[in-house]
Amino acid sequence: MSKAWWKSSVIYQIYPRSFADSNGDGIGDLNGITEHLDYIKELGADVIWLSPIYQSPNDDNGYDISDYQDIMTEFGTMEDFDRMISEMHKRGLKLVMDLVVNHTSDEHRWFMESRKSKDNPYRDYYIWKEPKDGKEPNNWGSCFGGSAWEYDEETGMYYLHCFSKKQPDLNWENETVRKEVFDMMTWWCEKGVDGFRMDVISMISKDPAYPDGPVADGLHGDLSPYVCNGPHVHEYLQEMNQKVLSKFDLITVGEAAGVTIEEAKKYANLDGRELNMVFQFEHMGLASGEYGKWTTDRVELKKLRAVMNKWQTELEGVAWNSLYWDNHDQPRAVSRFGNDGPMYREVSAKMIATCLHMMKGTPYIYQGEEIGMTNAYFKTIDDYRDIEAINAYKEYTESGLINEEDMLNDLKMVSRDNARTPMQWDDSPNAGFTTGTPWIKVNPNYMMINAKQALADKDSVFYYYQKLIALRKQYEIIIEGVFEGLLNDDENIYAYQRVLGDQKLVVACNFSEKEVPCTLFDGKEGQELISNYKFHKDGVLKPYEARVILY
Repeated sequence: MSKAWWKSSVIYQIYPRSFADSNGDGIGDLNGITEHLDYIKELGADVIWLSPIYQSPNDDNGYDISDYQDIMTEFGTMEDFDRMISEMHKRGLKLVMDLVVNHTSDEHRWFMESRKSKDNPYRDYYIWKEPKDGKEPNNWGSCFGGSAWEYDEETGMYYLHCFSKKQPDLNWENETVRKEVFDMMTWWCEKGVDGFRMDVISMISKDPAYPDGPVADGLHGDLSPYVCNGPHVHEYLQEMNQKVLSKFDLITVGEAAGVTIEEAKKYANLDGRELNMVFQFEHMGLASGEYGKWTTDRVELKKLRAVMNKWQTELEGVAWNSLYWDNHDQPRAVSRFGNDGPMYREVSAKMIATCLHMMKGTPYIYQGEEIGMTNAYFKTIDDYRDIEAINAYKEYTESGLINEEDMLNDLKMVSRDNARTPMQWDDSPNAGFTTGTPWIKVNPNYMMINAKQALADKDSVFYYYQKLIALRKQYEIIIEGVFEGLLNDDENIYAYQRVLGDQKLVVACNFSEKEVPCTLFDGKEGQELISNYKFHKDGVLKPYEARVILY
């Protein structure tokens, strides 16, 4: 396990709907991805993770699957998939599929059978409960707003959906369900898939008592304590590992909502019994307030550093970290952690990249991050497409908890659609994403920020990411070095060192737009591996400056 290939890999996430449209229908597709594989190869990434491409009614953009062994019509055909994976493998790129098995679509054959009658053979594939006092079985709120229970007239019972009502939760206590899932995973592995990113995998085991949850927002009970890291989750993952994962040379990462350090040590233990790594969200929720994620507050560096350092030090030698600033569910990294104004966008995008990529773990780059794409800052609710954003806007404004102007400002900062605007390829209409009408608006700054321009400028964010990735391949200390935090009380600088044998790698990143004192490098002779400034000043870091020195 110590030299596993996924430890030195860098993963590039593609959101297929927004990446590249090859047929002009305004929706990204598999052939569009195939056409741009050389771009990802040039960046230096080793692995491509695709958000779901399975058949789906698209209530939640493909995370509601109606057929696990077919391709979404808008994305192409199974022949297109086979060609895409073949072209990836020709280039030495590996493919990670998104595995969504906490729930299916309500249009999946299993659920359509399940809801027919109480004695249907598929009934127990899902979680059905009798009404309680004529109402929902408990007070749980769905992650997408409203109740987590949907009443079904046909049998007079409720089914559980932790997300949209069109995403009924599978009953993992049913051994047949587990077998169906494992058989499907094996089928994809035999097709040549190189790994899985497992959607909300920490939620597959529920508290069997189904108790009411604490009410925080005045609307519904919080289900997370009863659906995250449940009583059998590790048992199920070990079974999955024995029956599928251990039989292939795969990379696996679990999206683990509500995961603690202690749980992560089980999920991602280096003994290899479950998964290679997990996505934790502690650093993503640091600005959350009275109404959860819906806020315009920025994350304080002290809080961010404390969380990131904790995950680095606590997992050392026990489990493996995944490293990310953004993905399809988060706003754009440079808008959230850097400065997306014209003066500092590029330098701060390079700074936050340096901070992340020099840590211990496997880094993930989300499409467009490598060219410094920013939040879209949509002006009206009509521009949004994400079910979470639209439902939250309706629920909070109609209840009077947040006024419309404030809610729109919250969405501008943290809506998932910020990450889902089309990839900005060039300065032609629709940023070169499509010749048709894009399914969601293109960010208007595409004339200034696009891949064509980035590839033409040797000092661009793109080439900086390329260099970061190359360094990881070149220096073992970046993969294996032990992490130690530095300047842990500094208001502006995130600094740390990595130690391997008699080598030391010192990293310092200024998260502010002002020049700040920093004496970490003064009077020491070392080799500068990378920096986002050509010239340095003794005793200070310039605005958003990042430096990495090897001693």
